[in-house]
Amino acid sequence: LLPTNPEEKVIFIPHSSLFNVPFPALQDKDGKYLIEKHTIITAPSIQVLDSTRKLQEKGINTKDILVVGNPTMPIIGEPPPPLPPLTHAEEEAKVIASRYNVQPFIGNQATEAKITQLMPNARIMHFATHGILDDNRGIGSYIALAPSEDENGRLTPSEDKDGRLTAEEIFDMKLNAQLVVLSACDTGRGRITGEGVIGLSRSLVAAGIESLIVSLWNVDDEVTGSFMGEFYNQWDKTGNKAQALRQAMLTTMKTHPDPRYWGAFTLIGEDD
Repeated sequence: LLPTNPEEKVIFIPHSSLFNVPFPALQDKDGKYLIEKHTIITAPSIQVLDSTRKLQEKGINTKDILVVGNPTMPIIGEPPPPLPPLTHAEEEAKVIASRYNVQPFIGNQATEAKITQLMPNARIMHFATHGILDDNRGIGSYIALAPSEDENGRLTPSEDKDGRLTAEEIFDMKLNAQLVVLSACDTGRGRITGEGVIGLSRSLVAAGIESLIVSLWNVDDEVTGSFMGEFYNQWDKTGNKAQALRQAMLTTMKTHPDPRYWGAFTLIGEDD
């Protein structure tokens, strides 16, 4: 029943634990990966698919490009477990920012206060940082950013801008972006309920995002940088996010055949 044209999209609307399935990496009886034969999109529900389509039809009236890479990591826990710096993510952010002729937010520049101020005016957002999963509440999942600065320019975690941009905080934002890429670990996961996954992906859709790319497991820092570069190359060529993601997977597969390097990422929402 699936289309024979590999450029025709197949939309999966998973249920329950199927939200954790990397559909591009499933194999047929001949050992062919599904992504080799089909262009794949995921949607949490028919309602979400409808809402992202309406957002696309409404059009995007923002134009800024927001790129974040390897922020100074927030202090978490008692004692705080370290979040290691992501040197390859920093390079990834610089390469993508240069493509759009913008300055990336790196290290101390990528404070939660600054980034959340810029997010409502961004057409494209790319976060190359840690993604921390909360599989208990879901809405506690967060994107790691730098804590806010005090009046002397020193990084000081505060209750509301501690460097953890949570799904709960994103739910309350009003965003209007064509694409958000969470180039981080576990950003597509969360607490699974009867209504789908409660986490970063659901909160971004609720905030008004047309489409987003998230991951289902801990991704390789170095390989992900080249993977994302290839995705943007293909998107510039085709203007289609789903086809661009597929080509990035096929290209990465040539040098890193193991699906753990390329199969984690999934596109949610609209492909154009």
